Parts: sequence; C-alpha cells; structure tokens
Amino acid sequence: MGVVRLLLGLLFVSTGLMKLLVPELREAFSGQLTEAAIPAHALNMWFVPLAEVAVGLLLLVGLFARLAALVGMAMMIVASYVHLTVHDPALFPLQPESPIIPIIALILLAWILWAGGGSWSLDLRRQER
Repeated sequence: MGVVRLLLGLLFVSTGLMKLLVPELREAFSGQLTEAAIPAHALNMWFVPLAEVAVGLLLLVGLFARLAALVGMAMMIVASYVHLTVHDPALFPLQPESPIIPIIALILLAWILWAGGGSWSLDLRRQER
C-alpha cells in the first residue's frame, strides 16, 4: 500500500507542478477547461494545480491519506469527465485522450480510502503512539 500511495503522490505532485510551470501544458489545461465547459476558468487554472500538489504531498508523506485519497478521487472523476468530453488530442499532450490514467488513479485512490496510507505513512506512525 505504501508503494501505491507514493506513486500516486508523485503523479499528483508532478501533474500539478507541470500545469503551473510548463507553458505548453498550462495552455493545454486551459483548453481542456474551456472545451469541457468547466466553470470558474480563472480560479481553476490556479486552484486545481495547487490542490493536486497538496494532495500529492499529503499522499507522499502519508498524512491524512484517506482524506487526500477522497479529494483525489473527486479530481479524477472530473478528469474522467474532461477526457470523455474533450475530443482534441492536442489538449492531451502527455497522455491518451481516453480516461485511462484518471480511471486507474481513481481505483488506486479508492484502495487507499479503504485500506489507509500503509507502510511509511505518518498516519501509521500516529496510530502506533
């Protein structure tokens, strides 16, 4: 479980940072929001990547892992919707247009929600006290 949590943490941190720091990916993310008709475009351009980084960091250290998994699941449901409604492959430069990655992440996040953070998590250390 610890390995799954760490891999998902890396996924969330990296995707959030890329949306913030890589101009081509930020532009693609903006296009996804627009084409999928996600409201509050300007807010989501900052909120979503920052929330992804926060969820990723919580998963990496295993602090509030179940809560982070729940928030991540909500994000992956919206990401799946975006993948299903946006039909421009140029807006998905680093991943397939079909929602393969969000669905796999959703399943793994559900596992963390059910089982907890697992090995090497701060949640586990807090329980041991």
